[in-house]
Amino acid sequence: MSDDADDTGSDTTALAELDGWRAEGFAARVHYRGADDRYSIEYYEPSECVVYWKVKGDGETAVPVGRDTVPNPLRTRIREDLSAAGIDPEIESRQL
Repeated sequence: MSDDADDTGSDTTALAELDGWRAEGFAARVHYRGADDRYSIEYYEPSECVVYWKVKGDGETAVPVGRDTVPNPLRTRIREDLSAAGIDPEIESRQL
């Protein structure tokens, strides 16, 4: 992330240019549907962190989940997306 205050929001803007991502101020979100599971993944620019949410069957309720419960292919995709947006992909593994 840039140290220039004028660039605030630039990471989320860069993510929003990637397939499936949407930016909302200082956060960006993408949704993923696997064979049996649905996730919402959020990147928060001010704290440079990624949070995984598992979406319940009703599609309305989501609960935060630990990275160790998220399928590796999804985590790999998120790291690739971060990298494509010019964000250090190592922050994906950052503990909150």
